Amino acid sequence: MTASNKFLVRPNPTDGRLTEKVEGMDQDGREVKTSVTVERPLTLFLNSQEIVTMMTICDYPEFLAVGYLVNQNMLEAKDEIVNIEYEEDIETVIVRTNQETNFEDKLRKKTLTSGCAQGTVFGDLMEKFDDVNLSPNIKLKTSDLYAVLKSINMAPSLYLEAGAIHGCVLFKDSDPILFMEDVGRHNAVDKIAGYMFLNNISGDDKMFYTTGRLTSEMVIKTVQMGIPILVSRSGFTAWGVDLAKQANLTLIGRARGERFIVLAADHRIEYD
Repeated sequence: MTASNKFLVRPNPTDGRLTEKVEGMDQDGREVKTSVTVERPLTLFLNSQEIVTMMTICDYPEFLAVGYLVNQNMLEAKDEIVNIEYEEDIETVIVRTNQETNFEDKLRKKTLTSGCAQGTVFGDLMEKFDDVNLSPNIKLKTSDLYAVLKSINMAPSLYLEAGAIHGCVLFKDSDPILFMEDVGRHNAVDKIAGYMFLNNISGDDKMFYTTGRLTSEMVIKTVQMGIPILVSRSGFTAWGVDLAKQANLTLIGRARGERFIVLAADHRIEYD
C-alpha cells in the first residue's frame, strides 16, 4: 500500500479548483508558469447566526465548518447536527442543529491568536482546558514517528504542487489516518476535528502532526480534541510549551528525518 492510500481522507493536488497557473519570470529573466494555491472566502452560519468568514482552499468545507465550531466550544458532543448545507456559488456553509446552541456569550469576547490567516478563539481561551484528561498510557515509539514522517513526506500534497500551505495529519502508531491542508494551519486542524466529530473518532489513542509552529492555539486545540501527543516539524512558543506541560501533552518539535526535540511529557516516548 502506498503512503497516499493509507489515509481515509487526504488533499487532492490534482483538483483544478485548488491551484491555478500564473505566469512570471525566474531569476534569469526567463518566462515561467508556476502553480499557486487558490484561497476563497467561506462564510459560516450556525443555524441562523453568522459566525465568521474564513479564507480557505475550501476542499472540505463541511469538515472545516464543524471543526471550527467544535474547537471554538460552540458545538458539544450533546449537540446533534441535523444538516450541513454548502452553497458553493455564494461561498456559504450552514451547520444546523436539532436545537439552539449557546454561543452568544462567545461572540462577545474574541481573542486574536498568533495563527496565520487570523486564527480566532472565541470566549474564554482556556474554557474546558483544565477539564481534559489526556491518556497517560499511549506510547510513541521513535521508529513509528520516523515512519509516519516518511509517509507524510511521500504523500502527494498541495504543498509539493504549489506551496503556500500548511498540513496536519492524524495518526495512530505508524499509520496515518487523516491528512488535511489549508492556507491557515488552524483551518487544517479544524478539518480534522470536524471529521473526528462527525465520525465519532476518539483522540485518546491518536497522535497529531502539523507543519506549523507549536503555539498556544495549536496546543489548546490538540488538548480539546483529546489527543495526547502533538508533533511538528517547526519550533515552539514559550506559552505553547507551558500549556503543554500543564495539560500533560507530549510536545515534539523540529521533527525532521530522524531528529526531534520533546519539551513536555516525554514519558510517552519509547526510544527504540
